[in-house]
Amino acid sequence: MVPLAGGEKIKAGIIGGAGYTGGELLRILVNHPSVDIAFIHSNSNAGNFVYEVHTDLFGDTALKFTDVFNYNIDVLFLCVGHGDARKFLEANPFPANIKIIDLSQDFRHTEKSSIAYENLSGDNQPATRNFVYGLPELQRGAIKKADNIANPGCFATCLQLGLLPLASKNLLNSEVHITATTGSTGAGQSLSPTSHFTWRNDNLSVYKAFDHQHLKEIKQSLKQLQDNFEQDVNFIPYRGDFTRGIIASIYLNSDLTAEEAVKLYTDYYTSHPFTHVTTRNIDLKQIVNTNKCFIQVQKKGNKLFIISIMDNLLKGASGQAVQNMNLIFGLEETAGLKLKAAAF
Repeated sequence: MVPLAGGEKIKAGIIGGAGYTGGELLRILVNHPSVDIAFIHSNSNAGNFVYEVHTDLFGDTALKFTDVFNYNIDVLFLCVGHGDARKFLEANPFPANIKIIDLSQDFRHTEKSSIAYENLSGDNQPATRNFVYGLPELQRGAIKKADNIANPGCFATCLQLGLLPLASKNLLNSEVHITATTGSTGAGQSLSPTSHFTWRNDNLSVYKAFDHQHLKEIKQSLKQLQDNFEQDVNFIPYRGDFTRGIIASIYLNSDLTAEEAVKLYTDYYTSHPFTHVTTRNIDLKQIVNTNKCFIQVQKKGNKLFIISIMDNLLKGASGQAVQNMNLIFGLEETAGLKLKAAAF
């Protein structure tokens, strides 16, 4: 944890500010009470006002994109594509005292969670950055002590939050079956055949069945809590006909009663401000535009049935990145993240 001195604000830089996650990050940080945005880097938009790309920010900020780095910052957010974060840090080393929060998948897996870099600090620190997996509901304590964060994936966050309480008590003892649907923003801003409006509208499709890239980090986290977990996680992802949000249906065999399951989940998340457990029906409009995850727990025969919902761009990306920043710098965990749901 790096506490602020005398009310001084955190100076933040953003790499890749023109995309979906960069835009969401800007929407949070321009209103964050403890942050000043030092620069927003974009090679293709340098010199343009931020509101010319993110038009809803007109009237909120007069910041411009730049192609120049400012090293007088406390934290750097990497909102670039998968594979590009590691390349960026290799080509553009930042001083060791600058905290880095990476929203790509480049440092999420244990065997790839560090990177060597040119030491610019002159303080004899080792020229290696080690990244901590940034799921607060799993390892808040480690995040508070971290210098660098690998922000979890959107599906990974939603599904892990649906399963962590069971793993914490060694109760994942059967195959896990998951069907989950995500909004079109989960595919990123670059157009592809499956993200065009004319294809996505009034349509639904399965992709990467059983081998989605987020399965690796999900299993890694579950084994962190339940080291004997070797069961299959059968994950069927869907592309949804909506822009944002994830809804996941999870079921597995369980000897828990309904009351025991609800208590287990409620107890696990009682100290976590954004994850809430209920037995009532839940829907995406309750959590879209928020950093919340809602979890519904039911028992059906010998099956435990869990529904997990969240916003893929907020709790699944930029909101969680700010949550991690708050923890690193000793701020209130919810600072800047008390956001209003769409509701209707």
